[in-house]
Amino acid sequence: MVNPEALSILDRVLPQHSLSTLQETIFCHVWDGRTYAEIAALCDYDHSYVRDVGFRLWHLLSDTLGQKVSKSNVRSVLSQQVRRHQIPRKNPAPESLPHSPQPCPNTTLVYPSGPVPLGSKFYIQRPRLNTYAYAEITRPGGFVRIRAPRQTGKTSWLRRMIQQAQADQMKTVSINFCRADRGIFSSFERFLRWMFANISRQLNLTCELVHYWDDELGCKISCSAYLEDCLLSQLAQPLLIALDEVNVLFSYPEIASEFLLLLRSWYEDACQLPAWQKLRWAIAHSSDFYLPLPIGQSPLNMGSSVTLPDFTLTQVQTLSLRYGFDWAEDADRLKPLFELLGGHPGLTHLALYSLAQGNITHDQLIQKATFPTGIYSQHLRQCLAAMAFEDQFSTMASGNELKSNLQQVMIHDGPVEIDPIAAYRLESLGLIRLTAEGAIPRCDLYRRYFGSQGLVRVA
Repeated sequence: MVNPEALSILDRVLPQHSLSTLQETIFCHVWDGRTYAEIAALCDYDHSYVRDVGFRLWHLLSDTLGQKVSKSNVRSVLSQQVRRHQIPRKNPAPESLPHSPQPCPNTTLVYPSGPVPLGSKFYIQRPRLNTYAYAEITRPGGFVRIRAPRQTGKTSWLRRMIQQAQADQMKTVSINFCRADRGIFSSFERFLRWMFANISRQLNLTCELVHYWDDELGCKISCSAYLEDCLLSQLAQPLLIALDEVNVLFSYPEIASEFLLLLRSWYEDACQLPAWQKLRWAIAHSSDFYLPLPIGQSPLNMGSSVTLPDFTLTQVQTLSLRYGFDWAEDADRLKPLFELLGGHPGLTHLALYSLAQGNITHDQLIQKATFPTGIYSQHLRQCLAAMAFEDQFSTMASGNELKSNLQQVMIHDGPVEIDPIAAYRLESLGLIRLTAEGAIPRCDLYRRYFGSQGLVRVA
């Protein structure tokens, strides 16, 4: 857990700088007297990388304070300046109003919709996860896939993987299938032409696909030859192709089926053939949709799987402090909000943004979370509509109602065993969590909401 006192001082010294989670973590650990080797072991980072990040942070502090700051003297220098009142103290939140925080004065807040911008102080890192995933991306022929419900941080995480790859001199291409015009999906051939035109443009290469296109060989072989002979052969560095919102393809089953078979063949070639081992993949897609594909064509069993977990209480505390809530230094004050949302990233950001704007108090947010006029009304209606659609589909396909399985989970105090297929679908919708003992509600917000809609009976 980060040192709240150290983090508070760092925020006061550098109020205009958006520091990464790793920078803040290194600062707090150094403040507590740990060595770079100890920090690297705790955070699952390379020792030299931790040292370099620390060096840049001390340089930034030195420039800001006009005084030499290093790992060995940072605590004494900053403590002296605090005692001399050269670092202004924040006004603490009144003890009598712990649930009425004021907006953060030094931050221009943006409504939390979509990916968290690169460099934002409001992004919560997952160091252990990042280390594992990036090790896979740097492996010859590496393939990482991210599957999770919406608003859990897939695109934000993917963009940071791309940023790290670029910093390590990899060539990168980023394709978001939401940006394709509907007409692009009129045929598999047109879709592939669109995709490779995008790849060529981002690599600053002239698209010469027309010279490789052979109707007799077909578009799969034509594109594979173009990728190997015209793109990979011209690159000295590895090439990371990041595909976001791959779930868009599943509205077009024929194109999805053909493309995923082709993607699998490229992945298998990259695992075996030296010419293809420069190629790396990172794909992200939402799980809250039905995947009508045979298991051999699914992206879910290629490469290494990455799961983006919900925030822990410590991470919610860190995020709250970044929003300027000094009262969040007491984790007990955050527990009602944490229990309501279960650490759901998107919903947690929205709660803290709304509190910081002064539009609602902490108590009102907890009490009115499921109201039709509450801040989560749109999200909850979407969940209800998705649940109704999935329940209808599941009943027609297998006769197994999702509604009855969801009801079992919501009315029990502890984990409960439910139908495996229903458990998979409900987890994909983001409504439940699966543990070794069984299924549990993802958060109290969903338990309360589905109870108020009469979909489940809440004791």
